[in-house]
Amino acid sequence: MMPTSSPLPTHYMVGPIRVEPNVVLAPMEGVTDVSFRRLIRQIGGVGLTVTEFIASEGLKRGVSRMHDMARFDPDERPVAIQIYGRSPEVMAEAGRIVEDLGASIVDINMGCPSKKVCAHSGGSALMTDLDLAREIIASVKAAISIPLTVKMRSGFDHDKRNAADLAHICQEEGVAAIAIHWRTRTDKYGGERRVDQIAAAVDRVSIPVLANGDIIDIPSAVRMFQETGCAGVMVGRGAMRNPWLLKQITEHLRGEPITQVTAKERLEVLMSYLAAQQGQFSTERAALGRFKQIVNHFTRSLAHGSTARMRMLRSESIPEAVAHAHDYFARLDARDGGIEGAFDGYDKPGVEKRARITPAA
Repeated sequence: MMPTSSPLPTHYMVGPIRVEPNVVLAPMEGVTDVSFRRLIRQIGGVGLTVTEFIASEGLKRGVSRMHDMARFDPDERPVAIQIYGRSPEVMAEAGRIVEDLGASIVDINMGCPSKKVCAHSGGSALMTDLDLAREIIASVKAAISIPLTVKMRSGFDHDKRNAADLAHICQEEGVAAIAIHWRTRTDKYGGERRVDQIAAAVDRVSIPVLANGDIIDIPSAVRMFQETGCAGVMVGRGAMRNPWLLKQITEHLRGEPITQVTAKERLEVLMSYLAAQQGQFSTERAALGRFKQIVNHFTRSLAHGSTARMRMLRSESIPEAVAHAHDYFARLDARDGGIEGAFDGYDKPGVEKRARITPAA
């Protein structure tokens, strides 16, 4: 599809469900739990939220952790619960369970690059077996009465970039909308940006196609719309870096003034998220680990953010991390207020040592 200068869309339909704004929070393993989704919704500008992917086998067996992952707020509408697996029968049962839990939409994960998931023929591994993918889609669709969507990558590897083919299968089997990440499974979190499979899918199907991958600001969102003709954008790690991003993209699409975020607001949101994690996890270590995962993205693109990030990532307790956060954002607020020397002595040698963290999916 050729780039277009026509007005950008502001909504799309998933069956009878109107998604407006057409800016969606992507499902991310270990990130998009109910507290993070709540945070994004409170800020605003999101038309649809999606849970972390949930193993269909676990749902079928009644594993409590899997059902906990499917939790959502009563006012979180529309919300999609994402499931993954390789057995059509088990996936169908998981779809029924998800509908019974009250989800607005059932979403099938055919894009996860995780070795664990792919090793069991789930996630993006399904893109190497389109017959099995079709059988799974048909089985889940027959088992539910709410809309079904599918999330995929451009392909499993660069020799098998077949998202447009899978998109066509999805449409034939009654899927209401799809989301495509421009990366292949082998690209992991890198690779050279290629959105041609997204554009090809838009040309080939009549159902809405969402575009995903490296949408980190308003220009990258607009570029994705223009280059692919997508019906909406799905924001992943960009929301971890800037929780206001979805709101800002929506404001741009609507022609509204763009929200400017202060250092104090950033600190308030970060501390609110930490408090939510402390309430969710039974140990300080677990809450601190989730906090660090967000911090790794949250401080990027901010002045002296690399130093602040490493200090918080190296913290051994929540009080220590909180102290570093307050110190940094107080300095940032002072600098933004015109106070010279707010960061004098802040960047000390040795602070930039690499910290160990696990990237989000």
